[in-house]
Order: sequence, then C-alpha cells, then structure tokens
Amino acid sequence: MAEYNTTVSPNPPTPQPLRAPARSDPRAQTFLNTLAKHETTGFDDAGAAAVDRVLSAWAPPDEEFPRPPRAYGLLEPADRRAWAAEVRLWLGSSAEPLPRPVTVATKAQKRGAARTEPAPPVKPVQRSREVSLDTPLDAITGVRRDLAGRLAKLGVTTPREALRLYPRRHLNRTETTDIASLQPGSQQTVLGFVWSATATPAFINGRRLFRNTVVIGDTSGNIEIVMFNKFDLARSFKPQRPVMVSGKVNVHRGRLQIASPEYEFLDDPEADFGAGLIPVYPLTEGLGQRPVRRLVKQMVTRFADALPDPLPEALRQRHGFQGVADATRAAHYPDSAEAYERARARLAFDELLLMQLGALNKRQQWLSQHGYAIQPDPSVLAGFRASLPFQLTGAQERVLHQVLRDLAAPQPMSRLVQGDVGSGKTVVAAAALVAGVAAGYQGAIMAPTEILAEQHYRNLSRLFGHDEFAALENLPLPYLGRPLRLGLLTGSSGARERRRVTEGAASGELDLLVGTHALIQDGVTFHNLAIAVIDEQHRFGVAQRASLRQKGHNPHVLVMTATPIPRTLALTLYGDLESSVIDEMPPGRQPIATAVLAGSQRTQAYQAVRREVQAGRQAYIICPLVEESATVEARAATVEHARLASEVFPDLTLGLLHGRMTPTEKDAVMAEFRDGAVDILVSTTVIEVGIDVANATVMVIEGADRFGLSQLHQLRGRVGRGGHQSYCLLVTESISVEVQERLKIVASTNDGFKLAEEDLRLRGPGEFFGTRQTGLPDLRMARLDDWALLQAAREEAQEMLKVDPGLDRPEHHLLRADLERQQPRSQTDRS
Repeated sequence: MAEYNTTVSPNPPTPQPLRAPARSDPRAQTFLNTLAKHETTGFDDAGAAAVDRVLSAWAPPDEEFPRPPRAYGLLEPADRRAWAAEVRLWLGSSAEPLPRPVTVATKAQKRGAARTEPAPPVKPVQRSREVSLDTPLDAITGVRRDLAGRLAKLGVTTPREALRLYPRRHLNRTETTDIASLQPGSQQTVLGFVWSATATPAFINGRRLFRNTVVIGDTSGNIEIVMFNKFDLARSFKPQRPVMVSGKVNVHRGRLQIASPEYEFLDDPEADFGAGLIPVYPLTEGLGQRPVRRLVKQMVTRFADALPDPLPEALRQRHGFQGVADATRAAHYPDSAEAYERARARLAFDELLLMQLGALNKRQQWLSQHGYAIQPDPSVLAGFRASLPFQLTGAQERVLHQVLRDLAAPQPMSRLVQGDVGSGKTVVAAAALVAGVAAGYQGAIMAPTEILAEQHYRNLSRLFGHDEFAALENLPLPYLGRPLRLGLLTGSSGARERRRVTEGAASGELDLLVGTHALIQDGVTFHNLAIAVIDEQHRFGVAQRASLRQKGHNPHVLVMTATPIPRTLALTLYGDLESSVIDEMPPGRQPIATAVLAGSQRTQAYQAVRREVQAGRQAYIICPLVEESATVEARAATVEHARLASEVFPDLTLGLLHGRMTPTEKDAVMAEFRDGAVDILVSTTVIEVGIDVANATVMVIEGADRFGLSQLHQLRGRVGRGGHQSYCLLVTESISVEVQERLKIVASTNDGFKLAEEDLRLRGPGEFFGTRQTGLPDLRMARLDDWALLQAAREEAQEMLKVDPGLDRPEHHLLRADLERQQPRSQTDRS
C-alpha cells in the first residue's frame, strides 16, 4: 500500500475524541436538553433535525442503547415521544416529561422587550391553501419564494418535480475512514475536527473567488480540504469544530487532498442526519444542500402518498415492484442501501418504460409514412464493387445488405450504422447513395465540420475513381451509364460556387451533395432527395437533423457514428432506429501500439516523436486545455506549443489547433498538416473527429486521465490511418491506482466497443460523448448498465403498444399522461 504524508502541521492541536462513555459524556445532557426542547413543540417535524444532529454527534456505542427503529425525523410524533422516554430511562433519567429547557435572553431580545412601541405589522403573503402535485412551489405556504426561484433553475417548479429531484447519492455517515487509511482515487468520508482554515482571494476567468483551504484532523492524521467559492468559508470552519467531509481523495504535491467536497458540521442545529444515509441533491448557484433537503422532506411528507401509480397492478406484480409512493420515500430516505436499490429499480423502470414507449411510438409513426422504394439494377452495385481497389469485409457486406433491404421497402429507412474508426462506414454509405442515384433520386451527406465534410467529399471522389479536387465534379461511372454529379457546400463556399451548387440541387442536375450545416439553410432545396446520410450525428441538434429530413419527402435516413455506442445506450438513445454494426476492420490494418507513461517519462515520449518525424512521419501532441487554469492542473495547448517550439523541438515545424480559433484558421492549420508542411500538431480534442492524415504515426496525449476511455480511443484513431506502425502514448501525472488501471484498459485493447462499455460504466451517459448532447434522455434513477431493466421495459412497451397503440385503456391513462407531460421536454428525434 502506498504511503502518503497526512501531516501538514508540526504542532497541531490535539483533537478531542468524537465519543465517550454515554453516561459520563456531557453531550448526553445536551441530548436530554434537546429532547426537552423538542417536547415543548409536541415532537413536531420542525425540531426533529436538531435531535438527529445531536444523536449523530453523540451516538453511544453501547449495544444496549435503544436506537430508534429508523431515522428520528421519519418517526411519527407519538413514536418520538415513546422513544424519548425509553432513552431517558436508559440514561438513568426520569421517564416523566422532560423539564422545560432553561433559556437566557440575548441582549438583542432584551432590547426588543424594552421597546414601548410595537414593531410595524408585516403584510402577509397570500399563498394557496388548496395545493396539488402541480401547484407552483412559490404558491405553497412554507416555501420561500427565493428558494423556489433557485429551484426553478433545476427544472423544479412543482411538488411533483420536487419529488423527482432524487439525490445524486447518499453520504453514509456510518461508513467513515480514518484519515491515515485514505487511498486516493475514490469517494470516501471522514469525521474529524477543524484544525485551521484560510481564505485567499483569487481571480478565475474574470471572477473574484476565494480559495478556501481547510485542514481537518482525527486521531490518525490530517488532510487538506480545498474549495473555490464566492464566499470566505474560513469564518464557518472554526478550530475544533466537528465536521464530516465526503469527496474524492486526490494527491497534491505528495499530500492527500479533497477538493470541493460535501460537508456537514456535526454541531449545526439545522444539520439533518437520517439513519446514517444523508441525501446529496444536485444544486445550482446560490442553492445549498440544507434548504433543498428541508424542502424535499416537506414535499415527501405532504405529497408522496398523493402520487398516482402509473404502472398497472398486473405489471407491478409481474416484476415484483413496490408502489410508487413507497419507492419515492425510500429513494430520498432509505433505511439501508438495499432499500434504496429496490426503490431505484422501480423508479428506473418507470423512466425506461416511458422512454421506450416514446421511441417505439415514434418509430411506428415514421414507418406508417410512405417513402421511396429504391431497387436499383443489380449490375450497378456489381459495377460499384468491381471498381473498388479493395474487397469489402464480411461486416461491410452484411450491413450493406441490411441497408439495401431497407431502401427497397416502401417505408422510409431509419438506421444507425456504427463502426470503429477506419472500419469502412463511408463505403457502405457510398453504395447506398449510388443505389439511389441509379434509381433516379438525389442523396446528401451532412457532416459536423468543414474539415470532415471536405474529407467525405474527397473520399467519395476517390471511391468513384477520381483523385482531383473540385467543388463541383462530373464523375464518369461506366456502371451508372452516365456521369455522376457531386457537389460540396460549406460555410466557406464562395458566392459563385454556392449558387452553382444550390441551383444544381434544386433542379435535380446535382446527384449527390456533401456539406455541413449549410445544407439545411433556407436557400438550399432538393429536386427529389431520397437518401440523407448524417455523420457523427450526436454532434448535431435535434432541430438540425429534422431540418435535413424536411428537405425531402420522407427520405431514407442513414445515421453513422465512429463512436462505438454500448448496447444499453444505443437502445436508450436510438430506440427508434434499427441498428447495424461494422465490427470487422479491413485486412492489413495494424493495431496501434499504446503505452501509459508517467509525467517523469515525458522525455521518452518526445524521443519517440522525434524518431518518427526523422523517418518522414508526422505527430500529434494533445492537451486537455486551451489555456492555463488556476483551478485545473493540466497542460494547456497554447503554453505547450510555445514551450515545445522553443525548448524541445526548435528545429521542427509545429502547428497549433484549438476550439477558440475561427473555422477558417482551423481549416488552414489542418490543411498545412495534411499537406506535410507541419511536423507536429499541438492540439486540443478538436481533432477528435478530424481529417485523415495517413502520414501521422504517433500521438502523445497529455493529461490522459482527464479524458474518458472512448474519447481516448477516438483521439487514438487519428493515427494508424496508413500502412505504417503507429503509436499512442498516454501521459499522466496521476499516481492514483484507479487512474492507472483505467488507462491500462485503453493500452490493452483496440476494441472500441469494449472501451465504450467500460467508459459508460465509469462516466455515465451525460459525459459519454464528451459534452452533454441535445436529446440525451433525462434519466434520473435509471443507469445505462441496467440492461435487464431496459430489456424488460422494452418488452413491456412493445406488448402494451401491440394491444393498445393509443394507450387508451383505463389502466394505461396515467402512462399516457406522463408521456404527454415529458414529450415537450424530451425532444426524441435521434436521427
């Protein structure tokens, strides 16, 4: 086991023990006083949090201590009264009602009592007395308007939505780790006392923040906590104050550190500790955990039983699901991890079922429309195959057969084609487009960037036997019986060129048009668009994809992606599409040799780059940031480019590429690299989906631990495009065991689907594509490793729509209402 320095102060104060024998502990008297105060209010909900807090801080370890059957705050007032009497007897106190606690008036209270004039009356705010699940929160008595306003930023405006604001996770107060036993790389919780706290002003991205540094310790050692905040938190973190901290443990300069943790002060009268499991909710700026917990608890208490259960009783019994009210309560305040998982499974099924009902219904609507039945002369496709300088792989033939079968049907095709980088998706798309042209129709390919659109244009030209580059080409194809007219349209197209292309598309003179978002502009029309191909579709918004469809009359749609999508995410995100996978690489393609290097081994990476460049090859060096950041310790492309050019490779030509450059600037740099004028391209992930440079054989990825596995695989795919052995070197400063194991997975395989499954498990769907995309399902409880639940939900949805397509039966009315309620929010056009 690695050892880390957990001592940050030569003379730290001696922390007090967290617990003592119950009957001699002065906190026992504090506990009795708190119970007494709560009794004066009739053991109501308002004072329960204080009792939970004191009990959690005191918690006598004696096995005979009469612990409450569940969290004190979740007990009924009568049960709280009975338990209080039992605890008083155990402590040797009287079972009679507790004495009223003695309070001492503050100076402010005394001054207020001495006033002769009463304070001016406050005009009451009118709030709704009749409330329902859909009453606006700011109209409910007891909900502050400022809190309701902040919650609205999270999409929470009604009690129904508040009940669905499920915790991101639960802090388990019963599972804590001694500071000396902490290991970096995982989420852990510690209990300790504040030793010191400082707040240093810092300007980050033009904003004035405080870098709050807190040292907490227990009897085994101490650890540094770092938080960037708008406020000086040092005033709250008083020395000797007991605190619970939970977060990811990292190593910073050889010492353990937790950055931006969740924390609770154990002596805070408003702290709310349930049965050891504390809900941690998603937040937004200006919103803290405590007010959210109070509000959600209020909503659960008042409205959970009012939730109508959308699942028919027979379906619930078939799968052994609990009722929606019980599941909602347990999702927020579970008695155990097992109870939470049971509740999560029920609520996750609801989400997946609604999603599958929407996707299958949309697919049925699409298939009910009339499209183009394309059945080309078999000699055309035979001629296309014969003209290729290579033979299609078995996987390409299989997927092409599926696509041609879809094209021959009278219903419009809606198919997703997945294939790893270099698997040959473009050839399949080209064959489908040729089939459409041979039948007298037009086709289009839309790509997310000008670089990628131009690359598709060049590849199609080569596949059709033409190596020259022009924006509008007549390509003689003997098997077609006439020249094929191919055009390119991007934002950089000149006015004359744009006019020629758009006129050709509108008149039908142009057969195939390749382009970017320029294809869906108002001035672009097609004569008879029958096949639309969308590449790297997750980089387009829903409206953009729909706009391309609307350029024709129900055209066949072929969606392509080089990002291998796990089966759960494919069925979740693209449940309305048929799916094909090209799972075979062309023969002769060499696997990319991948290695993990520590920061101290960076020189070896530079030596590898120099060797390849001296052999006439080119290289990429990838950085996670554009510019240096005060909050992130990672290499920035702009700084690295300057350093490498002056200190490491002064004799070579280096280029710089990042996302803040204009499209024209990016295209110019990529063109120079493609043409061999640049030896080494220093770039951010903007080249993740970029141009093919067959001469590039080595890639160095700085800060590799900051990328997902699929993203690393996509970046790695920029090399190995030619016939030379290629290399990918993953450089990391992290010594975390978890990070090392994760990067070794990338080094051990070139299987994109295996990496995608692991990446989805580690990072979740929100970050799978690098950025959260429009149309990603709003899954709050479902996880995309819930394969069994997802399969069950799809089967139930298929059967339900088979017998009741409109969900008109009484037992399906609530499901239909939920589907209609979420439909405006979840734009589900995936193609």
